[in-house]
Amino acid sequence: MKVLILGGDGFVGTNVKNVLVDQGFQCFTASRKTGVDLRNLEEVISLYKKIRPTVIVNCAAHVGSLNYVTQHAADVVLDNTKMILAIYEGLVFAELKPLIINPIANCAYPAKADTFIEDNWWDGHLHRSVLSYGSTRRTLWTVSECFNMQYQIRTISLLVPNMYGEHDSADPNKAHALNALISKFVKAEKTDQKQLEIWGSGVAIREWLYAKDFGRIVAEIIKDPYMIGLEEPLNIAQNFGLSVKELVRLIQKSFKFTGDIYWNLNMPDGAPKKVMDDRKFRKVFPGFQFTDFEIGIQNSISYYNELYPY
Repeated sequence: MKVLILGGDGFVGTNVKNVLVDQGFQCFTASRKTGVDLRNLEEVISLYKKIRPTVIVNCAAHVGSLNYVTQHAADVVLDNTKMILAIYEGLVFAELKPLIINPIANCAYPAKADTFIEDNWWDGHLHRSVLSYGSTRRTLWTVSECFNMQYQIRTISLLVPNMYGEHDSADPNKAHALNALISKFVKAEKTDQKQLEIWGSGVAIREWLYAKDFGRIVAEIIKDPYMIGLEEPLNIAQNFGLSVKELVRLIQKSFKFTGDIYWNLNMPDGAPKKVMDDRKFRKVFPGFQFTDFEIGIQNSISYYNELYPY
């Protein structure tokens, strides 16, 4: 079995790769760091013919903070759409039919939703703050279904909440929200800042997934890809969310930072609440144990302490 991780040198891809390698899977990665432009069909075809993967985990994406995907909205929608089309069309030219596993960010859920339930994930418009990226997550699912209908290329779609953990960027405009908070606290403590700026009002509620846990779920699926419940999009869910203000209080306990917290209200909050229904997930993965949130936070703090200065 050959597992190809697209975007395997990014935040989520690196965590998936580390978990799979630890469990003995033969893994390959493809990204700009490895010299492959996944927007380029010819490069994707060449990649597929060289590796001939039996499983593809598609962690490739052009994404960033709410501020980033708004400021670079056209680039985000263009790059992601090009990648999606090349990833699937390339398989036809390479004459391959691997299993594809797609994480789909929960920004693909409609803006009006309070708790995210799989049956309703197309039931309404996206929140404008994530329009550029969220729309391509819906496109990703659409393309995967069409290629399954015509070419019998099977895709498993996993709807995922915001992730956090090691191997993310230290740039607050590119890092995932929780990691951006942690990196800011590390820097504030190291530099003895008198004030720490946090984007938004802090009232937005989010669910969080430790990236290594996502890797563990991918490993379980690869071992048993025909388990009941994977034929339709599935939430990777705990049905538990925290506001950004609650997160700040939780993170602050691990630091000696005594300065002021400045809430920059000029930066967007995004949708008010993103919490995912976990009823289907618990039926498919009844014994799965998520990493304790405080342990995940401590591991992330350790990572940014080692990464500093940035």
